[in-house]
Amino acid sequence: MGKQDKNNLKNLAMSIGEVVEPVCTAEKIEFVHAECVSSDNGMLIRLYLDKPGGININDLTGMSRQLEDLLDVHFNSLGRYRLEVSSPGLDRPLGKKEDFKKFVGNRVKIKLDEFIEKRKEFTGILKNVTQNGLTIEADSKEFFIEFEQINKARLANH
Repeated sequence: MGKQDKNNLKNLAMSIGEVVEPVCTAEKIEFVHAECVSSDNGMLIRLYLDKPGGININDLTGMSRQLEDLLDVHFNSLGRYRLEVSSPGLDRPLGKKEDFKKFVGNRVKIKLDEFIEKRKEFTGILKNVTQNGLTIEADSKEFFIEFEQINKARLANH
C-alpha cells in the first residue's frame, strides 16, 4: 500500500471520528479512536469506545447500531464496509492530543511513517505533550515526535 493510500485511510478515519464523536458524547461514551483498513472484501472500519468504569457489550451493541446508520448516511460513497465497535483494551490506541496528555507517564508504543534517527518504532515512557508533538523516553534517550509523523500509537502495558 502506497503512502497516498495510507494517508487517504488516515484522513477517512479522522473524518469518521468527527462524525461519530458527537453521538458518542451525547450517549456519555468516549470516542477513543477510529481505524480504516482496506481489503479485497471492502473497507473495515474499527471504532474504539470507552466510558468511566468500562464499556460493556450492551453499550457496544447499541452504539454499533447507531453508528452504522450514521456512517451509512455520511459515508454512502464508501460502498461495502464492515464495522467493528469495541473497547480499546489494555493496549488502548492513542490518537487525539487529549489521549496523549491523559497518559503522560505511561509506557507507549509508537509507529512512525518516516524514520527518526534510523527508527520507525519507539517503545518507552511518554514524558511530555506539546501543541505539536510529544517526547518519549526510549532506550535511555528522549525523542521528540511530531503528531503528524505518527502512524499508530498505543499504550504498551504488557
